This record gives sequence, structure tokens and C-alpha cells, in this order.
Amino acid sequence: MTSQIEKKSKVWFITGTSRGFGRVWTEAALKRGDQVAATARNMESIADFKERYGDNVLLLSLDVTRPEQVEVAMERAFAYFGRVDIVFNNAGYSLVGTIEESDPDDVRALYETNIFGSLSVIKAALPLLRKQGYGHILGTSSNLGHITFPVIGYYCSSKWAFESIHESLATEIAQFNIKVTIVEPGAYATEFGSQQSLKFAEGMEIYAGFKENFFEELSTMERGNPEATPDALFSMVDSENPPLRFNLGSHNLSGVKAAYKERLEEWEEWDELSTAAQGINVIH
Repeated sequence: MTSQIEKKSKVWFITGTSRGFGRVWTEAALKRGDQVAATARNMESIADFKERYGDNVLLLSLDVTRPEQVEVAMERAFAYFGRVDIVFNNAGYSLVGTIEESDPDDVRALYETNIFGSLSVIKAALPLLRKQGYGHILGTSSNLGHITFPVIGYYCSSKWAFESIHESLATEIAQFNIKVTIVEPGAYATEFGSQQSLKFAEGMEIYAGFKENFFEELSTMERGNPEATPDALFSMVDSENPPLRFNLGSHNLSGVKAAYKERLEEWEEWDELSTAAQGINVIH
């Protein structure tokens, strides 16, 4: 299949399609004539896709924290459509709580979905993508994969891990003609902030005022329109050389630049002491 034909119609495998960006992007892909294997834990939440798009959509029940389910779903998608052009790791949620407040079991559960779930999707997809000779793996990260906020520090940490894993992956699988793009949305008015997408740690009184101020500041943050994102996303995946990292939104780049400027200045300030710690180079 030539790249020109691929641009006309693509087959997607998307996780977390019941709400938020996953639902927006699934709907938009189907509207433009693409085919989608849409996955969700709650099948009722995506049943309307089948009613409206018929054979162009395959609905799959999937909990990404269960690797055996992931393998079955991926195999079914390839069998149903004959190929999958884009594997989109989109499922995820946030843990709300300070570093001290959050229970270790809740942190582990967060990583089971945001990290190990995405790894299960990647591991299930790679043998099939190698067999067909091409593919594009997308992963929904965040601008919080480069900067951090308090109170959602563990969520930020999962995105930093997500970023490094996908960057290493991109280098490892380029030899198989498989591309990787980390999609980094900024703040958008999606359902990501809903009760279904958040897990709250049990609070400690000493952080009550701090969190109240944080949530008040967060409530005033300008949010983008998620419906404005599909055209940019499609232009990126249709390009011959998609980027490793792809921002969505107008505020990401300035925020990341400011964060790295501060880091570089601090490293440079301490560089003399850091360099002295090198000692005498030893070559074995």
C-alpha cells in the first residue's frame, strides 16, 4: 500500500474512546472516512459508534491493565480490518493528591493504567506491525510530561515516564518502518477532569489551604476546545515524516521553554561544582 493510498483512508486502534479526547478523535476519524477499532471498558458508552458508522467501526471491550485482553483485542482488530495503520495509546487518568497524601496502592494503580497498560498495547501491536511492514504508534501524553504541577505530581510523573519510554521506543523500532509520536495536549475542556477520570487521595488537613488555592488557580486556566484538535492531529499523521513530539494547544511551547530556561540556568549556576565532581577520567 502506497503512502498516497494510506492518506486517503487509515485504520486506527484507539484505547479509551468512551470520553474526552479518545471519543473526539474516534468520532472525527470515522467522520473523515477512516476505520476504527474503538476500545473501552464500558461497551455501552461507545455503542452509538456502531449504530452510526456500521462496519467502519469495531467495538472492543478492553481494560488495558489486563494484558491478555489487550492481546485478544489487538488480534481481533487486525483480523477484522486486515491491517492497522495507527495504534493510539490514549487510556489514562489522574490521581489527585499531594505526594505525602497519596496512598502507594493508588500510585501503583495509576501506573498500571498510564504506564503498564500502554506497554501492554505496544507489546501486543509490535509483532503485528512488523509483520505488515509499517505502522505509527501514537501516545497521549501532556504538556505535564515536561513540567509539573503540585497536587497531581504522580500523574505528572507518569507522563514523564511515558515520554521517556516512547522516545526510547522510537529509536528502537525505526528499523522496522514503525513511527512513534507523543501527542502532548495542553489544558482542554474535556471530560478528563470528571469524576470518572480522577482518583482522589484521602486528604490531610495541613494541605487543605494549599489545595484550595491550587484548585482556584486551576479553575481560571484558559482551556482549549477539544473539537478543534482533529484537523491538526490528522495533518500530523498524514505527513510523510511525523514528529516524535506533537503539541496540541497554544500555550505548551512557551511553558516548556520557560521550564527548560530555568533548569539550564540552575545547572549552569552550579556547573563549576558539578564539574569538579568528575574527578580524573578513567578509561577501562
